[in-house]
Amino acid sequence: MAHRVQSSHLLSLGCTHSHSDRLFGLPCCSFPPSSSGFSAGRISLQFLQTAQVSDSMRLACLTLLLVSVCWSLPFRQSGFLDFMMEDEASSGGGELTPTEPVPPREPEGPVCPFRCQCHLRVVQCSDLGLKNVPEDIPSDAHLLDLQNNKITEIRENDFKGLKGLHALILVNNKITIIHAKAFAPLVNLQRLYLSKNMLKDIPNNMPKSVQELRIHENQITKIKKASFTGMVNVIVMELGSNPLTSSGVDADAFKDLKRVSYIRIADTNITSIPKGLPTALSELHLDGNKITKVTADSLKGLKHLANVVENGTMGMMPHLRELHLDHNVLTSVPAGFPEHKYIQVIYLHSNKIASVGTEDFCPPSFNTKKAMYSGISLFSNPVPYWEVQPITFRCVFDRSAVQLGNYRKK
Repeated sequence: MAHRVQSSHLLSLGCTHSHSDRLFGLPCCSFPPSSSGFSAGRISLQFLQTAQVSDSMRLACLTLLLVSVCWSLPFRQSGFLDFMMEDEASSGGGELTPTEPVPPREPEGPVCPFRCQCHLRVVQCSDLGLKNVPEDIPSDAHLLDLQNNKITEIRENDFKGLKGLHALILVNNKITIIHAKAFAPLVNLQRLYLSKNMLKDIPNNMPKSVQELRIHENQITKIKKASFTGMVNVIVMELGSNPLTSSGVDADAFKDLKRVSYIRIADTNITSIPKGLPTALSELHLDGNKITKVTADSLKGLKHLANVVENGTMGMMPHLRELHLDHNVLTSVPAGFPEHKYIQVIYLHSNKIASVGTEDFCPPSFNTKKAMYSGISLFSNPVPYWEVQPITFRCVFDRSAVQLGNYRKK
């Protein structure tokens, strides 16, 4: 009976009495694996205290119990993440290597200035009330629009790194100062719009690559000889609505503008045509000034002179196609139009012209080398329309192109 109790206890502990499992001729107990061995030891002690066993067997089991306890690992509190890491380490087939800290992720692509909009290399920062040129302008920008803000000064490094900029719009700000080196980085700039600001002088050191310069509606009173030095690529220039005077425009101020074809100096205080206008000029706007007469000296010094008329100047601009002299105080039609080969459009309205002669616009006889006029405006002049002879406009392509107030077609 005692032997059955002992066997039942041994079976509950997973013990066997097979010949292969005996140690020193005694039954060997196998304990469940444990990190500390505490549970197995507690059960074994209960077994040794209650079972009817010999002293030698009790001594052998105690020895094995002590050995198993010594071999067990120290107790460690384990959590869910610990098991996850152990699982990853075991699945990787090696020890878990420490991970390096992940660096902060940098934004992809160029950064757009705060409150601005950037799309397809166009940076739109207009109408934001800005007082300075914003920072973080993308270096690959082609167009920068800063119009309708409150910018008062252009600083040296405002456009640093913008080598690819093609167009810069600074219209309608309050700019009074432009640093001498502000435009230095803009080596590929083609269009520079500085209109409607408070500039008193034409900025120095503008990019030589500029093809279109608009600087009208400022407070510029002078155009100095060096204002456009080296600007050989300019094609279009707008200087109107500035308080310019004839004495404030230096001689040869436009001499470096080799390619310019359009100049507008309208609504100023000049009383004569500026000297030294480029020979490549094809369209000249001088409307809204105080010009009283046009003389030969007005355009003296041009290199490519055509027929020089003793008392006229139009022959000294061989490439001129369009001339705006409206809203001045001219009392007669400027001389030289009949000899000019290429001029096609003439604006003379709103002057004080009192008479128009039959040879004021066309040569005495039909001249195939003379281009036909496509537009002549003479309205708002004290010209007695009934005294104007129809033959006066014989070289006009279409009689409807002539605007002479109450002039009646015949």
